[in-house]
Amino acid sequence: MPSLSERTEQFTDSVIRRMTRVANQYGAINLSQGFPDFDPPDELKAALKKVAEGSVHQYAVTWGAQNFRQALAEKQARFMGIPIDPETQIVVTCGSTEAMMAAMMTVCNPQDKVIVFSPFYENYAADAILSGAEPIYVPLKPPHFHFDANELEAAFAQHPKALILCNPSNPTGKVFSPDELRLIAGLAEKYDSFVIADEVYEHIIYEPYRHTYFAALPGMFERTISCSSLSKTYSITGWRLGYLIAPAYIIERAKKVHDFLTVGAASPLQEAAVTALRFENGYYKQLQKIYEEKRSLFLEGLKRLNLPFTVPQGAYYVMVDVSEFGCTDDLRFCEWLAREVGVAAVPGSAFFREDIRHLIRFHFAKKNETLEAALNRLESIRHKLPQTARGW
Repeated sequence: MPSLSERTEQFTDSVIRRMTRVANQYGAINLSQGFPDFDPPDELKAALKKVAEGSVHQYAVTWGAQNFRQALAEKQARFMGIPIDPETQIVVTCGSTEAMMAAMMTVCNPQDKVIVFSPFYENYAADAILSGAEPIYVPLKPPHFHFDANELEAAFAQHPKALILCNPSNPTGKVFSPDELRLIAGLAEKYDSFVIADEVYEHIIYEPYRHTYFAALPGMFERTISCSSLSKTYSITGWRLGYLIAPAYIIERAKKVHDFLTVGAASPLQEAAVTALRFENGYYKQLQKIYEEKRSLFLEGLKRLNLPFTVPQGAYYVMVDVSEFGCTDDLRFCEWLAREVGVAAVPGSAFFREDIRHLIRFHFAKKNETLEAALNRLESIRHKLPQTARGW
């Protein structure tokens, strides 16, 4: 038989999604894959019901229904502080996963280089490989996940086509400071690189931190592709509605890539989601308050259990240090945790280019009672861990 593609040999299946299957297998509480166990806003569900009874069931315009793009442009312009043309500067995609892939394929040629901060959301490496690009990894150093400016400039000196910026960061919850972002901007300009900004957690930020949109920095809109989705902001991860915002010359090319990747996002869901995009600012303040409460509940529980962690500044993930358990195989540890303790996490090695095996990632986008149940189960972790397993 003929051989399969060589590029797809270079990565495995998603470890995050694999841990959801492990959680389902053992009936564990799923704190691995980052989706809520609570419903989206009632107004949004009511809008979907109304749309389902109507006639919006066929293809929308390939790059997004006009009313969805208009509502999105108005909402993002309000928060980003820059004008956005819904006709020439937006492409609606099937989730931010497609948005990132479309962005990479729009700007990258085979053998181009792309800077990726490590740790990183696991899709980024796969996106680079599928685009034929070569990742250059720059470490974000635990426990505070700062980068070294000299190491970053050394990466830029290799003349990458783009840098991928996840802000707030998955998996660390790091919010890049204005000074860090200005440094990145200066290097992108100096070495003439694009910045692909994954800002899907833009509205989940904890005091005193603030989100700075990279495209809104002086001179950066022309070289930035902003990627995001409605999944996290409105608790609709299953709707798969994402988007790109970029200058018209980039979007014109991205429209073609998107068209041949997926044709278009679901038109009934775009129609219903217009309701959410028109929420007043109070919705986003309440969202922040809800996640502040969940973060406090979960982190206080980890403190009681003497499980060390890095406090997330944004997003809804927390990196937990399991060095105490002599963990050298974090995937095996997470499988054990799901099977014996009943809580599913993601092994940290899924996110790091470096050989880091002592960190695991939990997420706290769950009902408070779910988080409390998970903490109750985690109380048994030291009792259930057999001595023979230490050092695995």
